[in-house]
Amino acid sequence: MIELASVIRDLREELERAVAAAEGAALRFELETVELEVSVAVERSGEAGARARFWVLEANAGAAAGATSTQRLTLALRPTLRGAGSPPYVRGAAAPYER
Repeated sequence: MIELASVIRDLREELERAVAAAEGAALRFELETVELEVSVAVERSGEAGARARFWVLEANAGAAAGATSTQRLTLALRPTLRGAGSPPYVRGAAAPYER
């Protein structure tokens, strides 16, 4: 299992690499809402002041999922660039319905 915070951090790093790769590209895409759907297990320790931790199940963690209470979680993330007046862009070939 992977901590949810790590999954979001890794996603942020991937998006930052895509934005950097688009610098100077003629064709760019606006990055709007990013939807991330994961299966999570919630862990809460019995210590005073403890908090809940969310663990994302890896694709091969089927056996662990049977022994743990899991939930599907969908996050809608809206990326922004700090200090930028325009939305972030990524590079690639456009599909017919993309702008």
